[in-house]
Amino acid sequence: MTRWFADAHGFASRDSAWASTLLHNGGRWLAWTMALALFAVALRTPSRVLDGPSRAERLAWLGVTLLCALAVPSIKHYSATSCPWDLAEFGGTAHYLSHWSLDRFDGGRGHCFPSGHAVAAFAFLSMYFQWRGHDPMRARAWLFAVLAAGLLLGIGQLARGAHYPSHTFWSAGVCWAICLGADRLSQRLRAPRLQSSSGYLAVRRRLIGW
Repeated sequence: MTRWFADAHGFASRDSAWASTLLHNGGRWLAWTMALALFAVALRTPSRVLDGPSRAERLAWLGVTLLCALAVPSIKHYSATSCPWDLAEFGGTAHYLSHWSLDRFDGGRGHCFPSGHAVAAFAFLSMYFQWRGHDPMRARAWLFAVLAAGLLLGIGQLARGAHYPSHTFWSAGVCWAICLGADRLSQRLRAPRLQSSSGYLAVRRRLIGW
């Protein structure tokens, strides 16, 4: 797929307005704007809400969003995989190696796996988990919007030669795994409180009945 956008002279869309300015720079600014907006909403949300996530829940899931945004670049920092635009086939110096070849170097600059830019969208998979227990329809809307945005950013990076498609998919997978783990942890922490609350209600009903 990378060859669809390049030749021996490189990637024609590497510095293009649509791929570099709109999707690359614009996507990054949109992600920061979205994060700040969600933070502002969280601060204005009451500590207890009957039909939606509370302030604590919103802030916790924003923390998960931040964790996703930090985890992918951290993996990328230690990766020896080079970007497509570094390959000799496209005018660079590296030779292609699978990112699973951990004991070999491709001769390029490395630090290109997984996609650090796509995480600008995929980090917000946390919003699906935040809403799915309160409003499943809104949760699905978040899920589809985030996946579509991540795919669009991935296509932009593919056209620029910054990433392979697999880099984008792995970025989504890492973010999904982090969100899923956070969801499982929250359920375990919430279970004892629900049990104690149900026990308290049962005792109260008995007292009222007496």
